[in-house]
Amino acid sequence: MDYLAAVSKEAKKAAKEKIILGIDPGTNVMGYALIVTEGKQYKLLQYGVIHLKKYGSHELKLKKIFERITGILEEFLPDTVALEAPFYGANVQSMLKLGRAQGVAMAAALAREIPITEYSPKKVKQSVTGNGNASKEQVAAMLQTLFKLEEIPKMLDATDALAVALCHHFHEGRIQSRGRAAGWKSFIEENPDRVKK
Repeated sequence: MDYLAAVSKEAKKAAKEKIILGIDPGTNVMGYALIVTEGKQYKLLQYGVIHLKKYGSHELKLKKIFERITGILEEFLPDTVALEAPFYGANVQSMLKLGRAQGVAMAAALAREIPITEYSPKKVKQSVTGNGNASKEQVAAMLQTLFKLEEIPKMLDATDALAVALCHHFHEGRIQSRGRAAGWKSFIEENPDRVKK
């Protein structure tokens, strides 16, 4: 095999690989995870958390989210970003802050024209464990098995983000549209009882 043929073969292999960034939005702790996929295969690149509690104002937290997500995007160059959609809770202020945190993370990806998909928490849990009502600990235990992790991190926000990335991998072939509209549309379809008319 000559040099050009070898380079071409390597380029084709590289073209099949995709990097997915999963994000579990939060205002005190934000989880992130990167996986690389090829066909049905997947492996963990990196996962962790962004600590935000130490920053006094909500505005400063949003700035730090943007900076850290931008840094991750620049370092790993993911092909797509998957986020967990905010769940509807009784505390409107908390929901508003969580939505802002998610929006800032989305803006960092959109500024680089990286496709975004949102998944409801129930969809993520269902995809990873087979149970849409699974606990964070059950999700983490399943991910430990699937990725052969030596131990589960103390901050389950990291495994939540890993679950979001894996959920996207499992559903990627079925997703046709990009961006926020696709995510909210699927969330509404999956959770009609949670939408006020």
